[in-house]
Amino acid sequence: MGNFSLCRRGFYNAEMLMEGIFAAVPTPFYSDEKVYLRKLEANIARYSRGSLAGVLVLGSTGEAVLLDEAESREVLRVAAAAAAPDKVLIAGISRESVKGTVELAEAAAGLGYDAVLVRAPRYYARQMTSAAVLNYFRSVADRSPLPLLLYNIPQSNAYNLPIELAAELAQHPSIIGIKDSSGSVERIRDLVAATRNAPRRTVTVTPVFAAVTGRMLKPEAGGDLVSIGALAGAAATPLKTRTKEVGFQVLAGSASHLLESLDAGASGAVLGLAACAPGACLEVYFAWKDHDLKLAQEKQERIARANQRIVTEQGVSGLKYACDFNGYYGGRARLPLLPLTASEKAEVEGLLAGIRN
Repeated sequence: MGNFSLCRRGFYNAEMLMEGIFAAVPTPFYSDEKVYLRKLEANIARYSRGSLAGVLVLGSTGEAVLLDEAESREVLRVAAAAAAPDKVLIAGISRESVKGTVELAEAAAGLGYDAVLVRAPRYYARQMTSAAVLNYFRSVADRSPLPLLLYNIPQSNAYNLPIELAAELAQHPSIIGIKDSSGSVERIRDLVAATRNAPRRTVTVTPVFAAVTGRMLKPEAGGDLVSIGALAGAAATPLKTRTKEVGFQVLAGSASHLLESLDAGASGAVLGLAACAPGACLEVYFAWKDHDLKLAQEKQERIARANQRIVTEQGVSGLKYACDFNGYYGGRARLPLLPLTASEKAEVEGLLAGIRN
């Protein structure tokens, strides 16, 4: 058995494998901007039927900063209920205070999430010295019932987490990795090198080295692992597991440089493009895993331009329309984000013409 801990809200895995491709999922809205929970539920269920390692809920793509507290908790609840037990669930929980961030981490733990994603607070930017940022992340990690992923997104947060701070935070027993959305392959390489001496962790995995999530536990049996089929009502049979040693896990946040990031040592990626075109992102990852670098490069070239224009430049509105075009529900972004123009929509359709699901 792996290292499972008992938190006051239930069972959860104290360590978590973060490998593969994760979709950073959007938050759907009705035309009146209320959260469209049924569409969120349908999207998560569809992601669960594929080969994604998991999903990030309430990241930048999820318009987390535009949701109020009650909406955030309801989105986390519905997404968790719709996700398959074998998919790793990451909750974006960033708040400006340690107290608010920890409270949302506790809520995520109670809903069955496997890890939380946290960015540095920026409202009081002048007071956010290196010492203050270190104290913020350490304080959250000390109190969070779930393992923590650092989140670096300088283009939105106006803060680029220094490599040396990330390396120092990697020594914390509850900080298991980082999602770096800077778009810099060199930075991914530097993060991998700087955190190479971070503590090694033993994680529980399946026989094919996939993550074992907290929702794959059977609480009534005292935490014994059972098969996914048993959770769906089939006869309960023990799920065979093994363990794997992992260090500090660096996840890329840009599909434009996915292959290069994997080559630089990233363990996987959390991608906005995977919300509208998960198969195309997975093809890069699986070709790389199979050491078919020629195929991996071809698949990378296939998604790079689409990601740059749709995700990086058009942002949430572009990605949501791309979801609509590819069979998921995107809908409109919440104001003040503006919808795409007709010409921009036509551009998205052209970019995705060869990247359909």
